[in-house]
Amino acid sequence: MSAAEGPLVVGVDTSTQSTKALVVDAATGRVVASGQAPHTVSSGAGRESDPREWWDALGEALSQCGEAAHEAAAVSIGGQQHGLVTLDGQGEPVRPALLWNDVRSAPQARRLIDELGGAKAWAERTGSVPSASFTVTKWAWLAEHEPEAARAVKAVRLPHDYLTERLTGEGTTDRGDVSGTGWWASGTEEYDEGILARVGLDPALLPRVVRPGEVAGTVRDGHGLPFSKGTLVAAGTGDNAAAALGLGLRPGVPVMSLGTSGTVYAVSQRRPADPTGTVAGFADARGDWLPLACTLNCTLAVDRVAALLHLDREAVEPGTDATFLPFLDGERTPNLPHSSGLLYGLRHDTTAGQLLQAAYDGAVHSLLGALDLVLDADADPSAPLLLIGGGARGSAWQQTVRRLSGRPVQIPEARELVALGAAAQAAGLLTGEDAAAVARRWNTAAGPVLDAVERDEATLNRITGVLSDAAPLLERDATSH
Repeated sequence: MSAAEGPLVVGVDTSTQSTKALVVDAATGRVVASGQAPHTVSSGAGRESDPREWWDALGEALSQCGEAAHEAAAVSIGGQQHGLVTLDGQGEPVRPALLWNDVRSAPQARRLIDELGGAKAWAERTGSVPSASFTVTKWAWLAEHEPEAARAVKAVRLPHDYLTERLTGEGTTDRGDVSGTGWWASGTEEYDEGILARVGLDPALLPRVVRPGEVAGTVRDGHGLPFSKGTLVAAGTGDNAAAALGLGLRPGVPVMSLGTSGTVYAVSQRRPADPTGTVAGFADARGDWLPLACTLNCTLAVDRVAALLHLDREAVEPGTDATFLPFLDGERTPNLPHSSGLLYGLRHDTTAGQLLQAAYDGAVHSLLGALDLVLDADADPSAPLLLIGGGARGSAWQQTVRRLSGRPVQIPEARELVALGAAAQAAGLLTGEDAAAVARRWNTAAGPVLDAVERDEATLNRITGVLSDAAPLLERDATSH
């Protein structure tokens, strides 16, 4: 390993599919070592994972980093949002974690909205209208469907909280991740005891919310990882807040992340409260806000369509009037949890490549439809759209976003922005800097800019029309027929 200019820090991204670890030079942002290990996610009606797999994957990822991980002076963990981790009195999982993309709690979400005064009241209270992704709905589902498991729970955590607690021995979370639970009041920045009482969750089971820049704890003995005892542990945060840190985002700069889920977000200094529920009023990891819209179907859904058509994911062809809504896992934006994929407008001369392009168009349409709601009214409409996530490297994704947005598109060269954001958070503990300022010093957002092209209004309008006409069909619960 070549000599580092500053102390080393570790940033972790524990995502839906895998855990990634980066060892980063805090002075320069140079990635000194990296590792990655996979997780198992259940298929079928639910989406679940054993949290102990995340810990094992973290150990494997760190072991791939070699001696550099042992030299780290601070560590921070970014993780998939919303997941419900339930622990017993010994800190062991009561059952597998319910992940963000498990939509079985859609009935509980609808009921909770009604019981607590409607969508507008929820938005004003928590910043968001809960969907089946939100942790509060998952707890309500668990209490209803698995009451014995719910009674056995002695601690409730989010995925990043679980790993941080195994490092430090202390139950902590942060404002960025806790803002996606549905039981944290964004106005007071405290747990909402009224909501907790409604779902029968004791506030004593929840972790302490660590403030931005505060140390969550230090690495304890007996963890089995290559960190030295006493290594500083930052608060960590949810994956989108971590990626915002990793980009060093300033207010008003739009981001589109193309991964298992698709998201659009921007940092705002105004607390969001969208009564339509399209925009989740998340907090960021610094003290500002991160209004965000999320779709459940992004790269995995489009890749599945490519596989069904026996095509490479880049084998798109232009020139079709076919519309494909790739809602293969139900959908969150628009809020259609029981929907499935829908194809309309198929003709004799429609090619497989055109169908694949239609799937890309359908996925991007959902994200762009929420972008104007995410951005503050005074945001610059000509500012480049930062395109990140695994899909951002694909030409078909780049060109689809460019054509349907009408904006210039910038593709940061830095990879693993969630882990880099966590690393910046860890570095801030050592230097006293704001984590986003650390990332800007590292120049993480640098990358090529694709010029704006004329916005394809015809395709956008066609998809909007099909979606509107098909809404009654897409809203049906297939299990009830």
